[in-house]
Amino acid sequence: MITKIKSRDRNLNHNRNRFANGHYNRIKMKIGKYTLHIINSGYFGLDGGAMFGIIPKPLWQKTNPPDEANRIKLATRNLLLTDGERKILIDTGNGNKWDEKSKSIYAFDWTQNLEGSLKELNLTPSDITDVILTHLHFDHTGGSTKIESGKLVPTFPNAKYYVQRKNYEWAIKPSGRDRGSYMKDSFLPLMEEGVLNFIDGEEKFDDEIEFVIVNGHTFAQQLVKISDSSNTILFCGDLFPTTSHIPLPYIMAYDLQPLITVEEKKKILTKAIGENWRIFFEHDPETALATVMKDEKGFRVNEKMKEI
Repeated sequence: MITKIKSRDRNLNHNRNRFANGHYNRIKMKIGKYTLHIINSGYFGLDGGAMFGIIPKPLWQKTNPPDEANRIKLATRNLLLTDGERKILIDTGNGNKWDEKSKSIYAFDWTQNLEGSLKELNLTPSDITDVILTHLHFDHTGGSTKIESGKLVPTFPNAKYYVQRKNYEWAIKPSGRDRGSYMKDSFLPLMEEGVLNFIDGEEKFDDEIEFVIVNGHTFAQQLVKISDSSNTILFCGDLFPTTSHIPLPYIMAYDLQPLITVEEKKKILTKAIGENWRIFFEHDPETALATVMKDEKGFRVNEKMKEI
């Protein structure tokens, strides 16, 4: 269980600012007591075939063109919720604790980075009070720790970190198939420092924030639903890495239980359409948020955020 946070009066005003200078981290809106800020913590590349599983390359390359190594460009787009003194960050990107071999494999691009994006909001890592981790794969929690004076320490020294207990237990002893996705130097130091807090199941974090648990990609990935009486955003982590993954058959080869992913996608997309949710895409290199729809061909993107 997690401690409930005292609720405050809800602000139902919804403010959508247009993109500025082409940077997606300029979007801001209001849900309940929170102002939302999109934080870009960099880009990287993963094999396009792995990202789209059984989908043939002639189809997925139309929207996600690969480079000479067959990698597609992916964002690590995080979300910051602010309410006075409280500043809650969802996921932390890849971090920069990588050797030269890994840099060449993943084609990291830190031209935009987490610390720089925070600085644009006149914030530093010390200002973050809470970090919610969807799961412990390296591209979601790599930025949670850093090397300081030769030692691994939490990047956000004043923050409490939150993850599902079951995902942590899996991350400690992953299968041979997904061992490479869990870099323990990005989360074990959090345990050693006593700042990693476990959540068990679909808890409510507070009046506006609750967790939706999915198990297809990995065990106990927690999607973050932010809502008030007027608006809902679902931070969808790796259930829908990009807008191209909205159609049901478009599932990553990385997923441990792809048939479960199909059912989870169907359930959440149906609810998103019925309740007019906006889906937040963590890895899409261009689109930050979108609504979805269903027609005779199935589920697909309806309206992208940059069109608003």
